[in-house]
Amino acid sequence: MLEELSIRNYALIDNLSISFENGLNILTGETGAGKSIIVGSLGFLLGAKADSEVIRTGCEEASVSAVIGVHKNNADVFTWLSSRDIDAEDGRVMVRRNIKASGRSSIYVQNIPLTRSDLSELMSLLFDLHGQHDHETLLRKETHRRYLDRFAGIEGQATAFNRLFLELAEKKKAFEVQVNSERDRDARIELLSYVVDEIAKAALKPGEGRELEAESQRLSSFEKLSTQAGSAASLLFDEEDSALNSIRRARNFLESASSIDESLSGVCKRLDDLYYEAEDLSGELRSYRDGLSHDPGRLEEVEERLALLFRLKKKYGGKAPSPGEAPAGSPSGSTDEDPILAYMADAEREIEALSQTEENRAKLKAEISALERDLAAKAGVLSAARKEKAGRLDGEINGILRRLGMPKAVFAVNVASKGTGPGGNLVCGPWGSDDVEFLISANPGEPVKDLARIASGGELSRVMLAIKTVLAESDTIETLVFDEIDAGIGGEVALAVGEYLEKIGEFKQIFCITHLASIAVRAFNHIRVEKTVTESPQGAGARTVTSVRTLSGRPRQEEIARMLAGDSAGGAALAHAGDLLSKYGKRRGHL
Repeated sequence: MLEELSIRNYALIDNLSISFENGLNILTGETGAGKSIIVGSLGFLLGAKADSEVIRTGCEEASVSAVIGVHKNNADVFTWLSSRDIDAEDGRVMVRRNIKASGRSSIYVQNIPLTRSDLSELMSLLFDLHGQHDHETLLRKETHRRYLDRFAGIEGQATAFNRLFLELAEKKKAFEVQVNSERDRDARIELLSYVVDEIAKAALKPGEGRELEAESQRLSSFEKLSTQAGSAASLLFDEEDSALNSIRRARNFLESASSIDESLSGVCKRLDDLYYEAEDLSGELRSYRDGLSHDPGRLEEVEERLALLFRLKKKYGGKAPSPGEAPAGSPSGSTDEDPILAYMADAEREIEALSQTEENRAKLKAEISALERDLAAKAGVLSAARKEKAGRLDGEINGILRRLGMPKAVFAVNVASKGTGPGGNLVCGPWGSDDVEFLISANPGEPVKDLARIASGGELSRVMLAIKTVLAESDTIETLVFDEIDAGIGGEVALAVGEYLEKIGEFKQIFCITHLASIAVRAFNHIRVEKTVTESPQGAGARTVTSVRTLSGRPRQEEIARMLAGDSAGGAALAHAGDLLSKYGKRRGHL
């Protein structure tokens, strides 16, 4: 149950703390005092969407927190908390949600940060909030199905069915795409096969382009290379006064001198090393010079090969430079075989995948058939459970409606099959094979019809109260929140609604905003919401502030009188309020 709600800088609220009791908690006050703001702040804490506009003017942050007691039998809540390593100390949890002017929100349960979806999931196990306009949802058939499934305890099964239904829809869509793209598939395979064949015939080798460019450079510069290599050879070893002969003679002189002066032995050794190095260089240069040849035929072959590589790169290796132009960042040429070979590998993989389409299509068709059989079986189970529980649900709701001033009304839960398709297969929607609809006859002798055509606003409110009550009795939710459940009702009906709220307050905590005295007098805990205008310090202007106070005794009688006649001081109204409190307010805290 909700034990305490603290609100700071939220709309018209500066700093507010409200304590609640078990049973029926009633909030009253003038229109515009801020009752719905309090409900809105509670909705914010329950996980509703919000933006920075809820922050009180002039403040940087709004926050709402609550102390919530969890009944020891509420296993769903304790399981949820345990799965997230959150402890409920003494059976209580502290929940806090902040929102900053930037729009950023933070959420904590027992000081452990959570997401908004986590918060909504947890609070849905503890609270059921019925707002002023929620009765309008009662006119949508999808809501009827959800209420029946919840009553029947098959919400989990319906959700599992929905996931299976969506999976089947995806597979059917994929199958249709495969069938429709058969012609495109064949054309694509033909194109990719041509690509693979063209690249494979080229027999590319990684790095081949750079080697060929180096060879082309040598072959096309034969005369220059031959002249310069020949000149270097003459200076190094061909001439009488070549470098190699000069080093040899110097070596002989130093060998003779070092035999006389040993201090020259080191220089002699270094000269030996220089001689042997020069001799090696001479051998390499001689081989290079003798290997040079003028081969116009080979040059033509190399240029043709380079042109082929360039064309392939332009087609399959990305944007290529012009022939002879090196790409940016490439130190040794304009061709690069890796992108071309990668293109071919991708094409081969796509051909393989497309070639398996027929096999995949057969497999997909088998999966679709299996899913359809599974769905039909699960739809049958859901339908049987709905039909079994529908009679019990409408029976319980009719019983409550009689106590809520609708003794002649007949409420019915209709579960109809969607029928069968052309092949005799059961027709299924996202949530099963049933159409679920709530029907009502408000007057004797009239057939049951859909709610939108028959029920008035007041009747819808009572039907919603009955549904919420039945569902509350069948689950572990501990707190029901009603924001102006009395819309459209009065007189004896209001008395009946008040009596019934008091009765369900015996086993649930009720949090209710009302404008009707006949409901307010039933409160276990009566809270008045007030709005005051105060002057801000330092002449900053007037500020509107919402506050609350718990009523008992004379102030409570005055509030009931105000609700009855708009005048809290009138003798007749005070007397009537006293009579109502004496008659209906006999429980602890009523008077």
